[in-house]
Amino acid sequence: MRRALRPLPPRAALSPWQPRRDGGGAGWARTGRGGRRLRRPRGRCWRVRLPSASPHGSSTRLRAQRTEPPAMDSQKEALQRIISTLANKNDEIQNFIDTLNQTLKGVQENSSNILSELDEEFDSLYSILDEVKESMINSIKQEQARKSQELQSQLSQCNNALENSEELLEFATRSLDIKEPEEFSKAARQIKDRVTMASAFRLSLKPKVSDNMTHLMVDFSQERQMLQTLKFLPVPKAPEIDPVECLVADNSVTVAWRMPEEDNKIDHFILEHRKTNFDGLPRVKDERCWETIDNIKGTEYTLSGLKFDSKYMNFRVRACNKAVAGEYSDPVTLETRALNFSLDNSSSHLNLRVEDTCVEWDPTGGKGQENKMKGKENKGSGTPSPKRTSIGSRPPAVRGSRDRFTGESYTVLGDTAIESGQHYWEVKAQKDCKSYSVGVAYKTLGKFDQLGKTNTSWCIHVNNWLQNTFAAKHNNKVKALDVAVPERIGVFCDFDGGQLSFYDASSKQLLYSFKTKFTQPVLPGFMVWCGGLSLNTGMQVPSAVRTLQKSENGMTGSASSLNNVTHIHIIQIFVT
Repeated sequence: MRRALRPLPPRAALSPWQPRRDGGGAGWARTGRGGRRLRRPRGRCWRVRLPSASPHGSSTRLRAQRTEPPAMDSQKEALQRIISTLANKNDEIQNFIDTLNQTLKGVQENSSNILSELDEEFDSLYSILDEVKESMINSIKQEQARKSQELQSQLSQCNNALENSEELLEFATRSLDIKEPEEFSKAARQIKDRVTMASAFRLSLKPKVSDNMTHLMVDFSQERQMLQTLKFLPVPKAPEIDPVECLVADNSVTVAWRMPEEDNKIDHFILEHRKTNFDGLPRVKDERCWETIDNIKGTEYTLSGLKFDSKYMNFRVRACNKAVAGEYSDPVTLETRALNFSLDNSSSHLNLRVEDTCVEWDPTGGKGQENKMKGKENKGSGTPSPKRTSIGSRPPAVRGSRDRFTGESYTVLGDTAIESGQHYWEVKAQKDCKSYSVGVAYKTLGKFDQLGKTNTSWCIHVNNWLQNTFAAKHNNKVKALDVAVPERIGVFCDFDGGQLSFYDASSKQLLYSFKTKFTQPVLPGFMVWCGGLSLNTGMQVPSAVRTLQKSENGMTGSASSLNNVTHIHIIQIFVT
């Protein structure tokens, strides 16, 4: 007998989760096939997706999806913070281990060098003592030889005199036995004459020299005492750099230090510095070499004309006396953040030859690409006008960030977006540059758009072709500037304050200032025709500009003033 089909329950009743009625505690149980109840695991949440009608008319089985409870999200965030903290601490410990290993290696190398130098010093001292000893020995030997020669000579004379005197004495004795008076008288006269002439009576019986040699004796008691007081050279103590007295401004760094105690034997100081992108203690590995500045007489030194192309700079200093240099001070890390960017060659116009910080107009820049991509020959010759320059198919951008600028938009953007803070850079045009623009633009600037002709770009434009114009431009509105075009233009961008200002980079005279509200990141932008531009980045906002900004906020020349200016049509070739 066939069983009657029961009607389907309402949609709300299709949920397989039912309250537990088995007395097993709070929770929900899922009813499975055959009426079995499936217990939901504790501590997990299930989201039930209601079925939709099957295309074949049959019901679709309910599926439960597992989701994370809110408490677990907060735990994950806390765990991520812990992981980040542990990673930073491990990095610090590893850097400290590298420092210890380098210090240990330095101790071994320096100790070996010092021992070698000590041996050389003592060998030199021994050599001097040997020389002095040899000289003194020679002096004693010479004195001995001199006295010996004198005594030997005197001794020889005495022996000869004694021999002659003994012979005369024997002759006189024999003469006493002569009996003949005449013969006796003759012998007596001879004896008298010989005695008168005898050397024995002219000989000095006093030694010409004495045997005393005390005048060559030495007393090295003082020298011995001096040698006993030999000790290592007095080393100056390590100076202390005062971070409060250090100053970082206008791409210059002033470092000040002091000695822990007065030392009047200090002759000069040695300052060492290097750039780094790591805060805190200097890294041992993957760091630049220390640069040295020697013979600093004072306790303060200023490094000027720096390019801040790193986030920080490390500094250390040591004191030197006439003989030796002391220990280095504890290193100090000073922040040297500044905007560093290059020109984005991947999206620049094909008629622009772009390097890192230079861009130059190239009228033949797109022709090679045309022949290569389309296989067509160029028509015409000579330098084309901006409106007649043909641009062929472009190769894909290297970075793939955006399309190349084309048409009459001879534009190149910077490769670094400005999203916050205050930044400054400078631009210098070639002397024969016909036309150029300097400013900023949103990333959404179209590939055919020119700087200043849309509401997404702000710039000042210089035109030296047919007529000389100098103007500020935004949203296709132009405001002529009644000032001379400077040799270098400084660009100040205050993203958070919504301000873009242009200055004479040399005199810091304000040229023009836009006041707006940036709604998205901006990129430095440049347009150039028949000429070239060079950039100077890695610069801090000059102090003079900061001071001027405080007083310039109330001046006219904002973006709103451009909106009230009647649209001015300017005869031009490059940009209106």
